[in-house]
Amino acid sequence: MNGTTESYIEIINLSKSFGSHKVLDNINLTVNRGEVVAIIGPSGSGKSTLLRCLNFLARSESGEIKFQNRSWSLNSEGKRYKGKKYEKTLSELRSDVGMVFQNFNVFPHKTAVQNVELGLIKVRKMTKNSAREIAIKKLEQVGLGDKINQYPDKLSGGQKQRIAIARALALEPKVMLFDEATSSLDPELVGGILEEIKRLANTGITMLVVTHEMGFAFQVAHRIVFMDSGKIVEVGTPDEIRNSQESRTRAFLSAIL
Repeated sequence: MNGTTESYIEIINLSKSFGSHKVLDNINLTVNRGEVVAIIGPSGSGKSTLLRCLNFLARSESGEIKFQNRSWSLNSEGKRYKGKKYEKTLSELRSDVGMVFQNFNVFPHKTAVQNVELGLIKVRKMTKNSAREIAIKKLEQVGLGDKINQYPDKLSGGQKQRIAIARALALEPKVMLFDEATSSLDPELVGGILEEIKRLANTGITMLVVTHEMGFAFQVAHRIVFMDSGKIVEVGTPDEIRNSQESRTRAFLSAIL
């Protein structure tokens, strides 16, 4: 992480429920510019929902999310945003917050380069030629320069995930969210994607990474968030979490390390 401690993302008293089940329970977290934060915890602890709330793919019932001190949850009167105008505003936000999902989410009827250039054309309003030039560069960046005209059904799971990463990077986001980016991959493909994420972490981009890959989390993250039952149990540096005295954290780590 760079030398600054500038607050970039603030999550304030965020709660989210599905029916009677509270998935996020009063979450508070601050992420600094250029920081890599790994989010760990047992399945069902709310990790993925937290990322989806950050990208407003899921809407929280209460609380607030700020990017660079601008609230994207409450208006100047402290009321919840709603309506078509807000949805348009959210599309602008999402163009600055790239997200890579565990199931790739690439378009099967489009080639690798078409998958990447689509957002540049639709969101950034680029010409097709300009978008294609950037898309090719991003695919080369993730090691797919020789696969630009291939359709996803001809590619491995790891290659599809690299398309998804290139697609997110093409928009030059200010924040990257990774939601279990390796969980749908065969074991032999996991290492390559983790190396790609690690390389991105070294570029100084702000990142939040939900992962079950503990070795990766402890090696790459500046801070680790441990979640359980919809709550943040504790936040600390890798060394602090590794030597945690919190019983739930210790039980989780001892079971998987």
